[in-house]
Amino acid sequence: MLGLLGSAILGGGVAVGGYKLLEPVPVVPQAVAADPQVRYTSEMRSSTYAVPEGLNFVAAAAAVTPAVVHVMTEYAAPAVDQRQQQMDPFLRQFFGDQLEQFHGQQPQGGGQGSGSGVIIAANGYIVTNNHVIDKASKIEVVLDDKRKFEAELVGADPNTDLAVLKVKADNLPFVKYGNSDDVKVGQWVLAVGNPFNLNSTVTAGIVSAKGRNIDILRRKDNMGIESFIQTDAVVNPGNSGGALVNLNGDLIGINSAIASHTGSFEGYAFAIPSSLASKVVDDLLKYKVVQRALLGVQIQEVDAKLASEKKLNTLNGVYVQGLSESSAAAAAGLKMGDIITKINDVVVNTSSQLQEQVARFRPGDKIKVNYVRGNTPSEVTAVLRNATGTTSVVREEPALAAIKYEGATIAAVPAREQAKLGLEGGAKISGIKGSNFRETGMGDGFIITRIDKNQVTKPADVKKYLDEARDKSGALVEGVYPDGRKAYYPIGQQ
Repeated sequence: MLGLLGSAILGGGVAVGGYKLLEPVPVVPQAVAADPQVRYTSEMRSSTYAVPEGLNFVAAAAAVTPAVVHVMTEYAAPAVDQRQQQMDPFLRQFFGDQLEQFHGQQPQGGGQGSGSGVIIAANGYIVTNNHVIDKASKIEVVLDDKRKFEAELVGADPNTDLAVLKVKADNLPFVKYGNSDDVKVGQWVLAVGNPFNLNSTVTAGIVSAKGRNIDILRRKDNMGIESFIQTDAVVNPGNSGGALVNLNGDLIGINSAIASHTGSFEGYAFAIPSSLASKVVDDLLKYKVVQRALLGVQIQEVDAKLASEKKLNTLNGVYVQGLSESSAAAAAGLKMGDIITKINDVVVNTSSQLQEQVARFRPGDKIKVNYVRGNTPSEVTAVLRNATGTTSVVREEPALAAIKYEGATIAAVPAREQAKLGLEGGAKISGIKGSNFRETGMGDGFIITRIDKNQVTKPADVKKYLDEARDKSGALVEGVYPDGRKAYYPIGQQ
């Protein structure tokens, strides 16, 4: 009996010990000091995670889910257009039916929106998509543990569809950046977000492609950057701004879009790579505006048709169609007809790949450019420039600064107030009693949105358009008060 009892105890010990030995070590979110000087983009980590036998996603999901938040937005209805009731017959005598040209559509109602965000620092910084919070009058963030905070918009970049929010909280769980350059087609990834208002949803898939351009950030200035990680992890409306992570729990992308004919998931989703997102986030935190570096070339992807037309000896790289004399490319010695093959030793075969590599840098940074001219491969160093052709750091738009005009103060309208009133720009006037505007009937706080047919987007516009109207028969100033009341004031009429 004693022998049997001893054997049983020994066998049980071996079994428990073996289980503990083989049990995977959970990945725990790391803490970071709430030091205002901390660089919120951590050094990117190269993953050495080995896929275990009997694959599961428990460790990565447990590490990331607490750091992915639900972003809830509110949109106020635009100010009610009451011009028909408020329009004085005296004004129609001078301005007539041209007033009808100022307004093309009826104002749309307000509403609510929903998306996701990723906590990237323990003291409350969150990255999400610009389209999730664009024009929102109120932004709230709900954590995985159900705590709710009102969020402040730190900055946004429509060119990459990224935005940074801040909540007043400390010791929050957060996700560390992984290196999206290490991502391989075919590797497992997780998408974490809040689709259809379903909090903390985790889906799995593989990376289907890299450097994908789907033409959703089309802009008039051609400054949109698309070089998405494509995945078949299920992503639906509400996932925007959420995390795409590897099996180590490292952030390798921000989920942004889906390819769909119905509006719901049909097989593929797209994420902004962390290598680009981290740079944009750093710029917004440090400068409030993204430092966009430009090589200054017009490019075309090399394909069989172009190779035949131009008698090229390769199908690799991107073809330089043109470049300006003041560009970084021209200063480095590149010419029309060159084929750029690498940026800093990274192969570029598409426009999106080249744009992504250059967009990681700031004006004044140096990059190595490999190219082929004729049959001769060459290499140059280019010093990147900003949109104005210099290497200077770009600051916030100086035109938004308040100005003094005719004794009154004309100031920019805060973004939150613009969203609340459904405006795009405008200029707020104050100090009217001691100014030349005192006889117009305007009140302090009035927001000027239009002068005659000219839309006012910044304070300098008011001075410009009223100065132009001095030699005319007068001007009609249109705008709205902070409570939503619209009003019209004639200036210069006798």
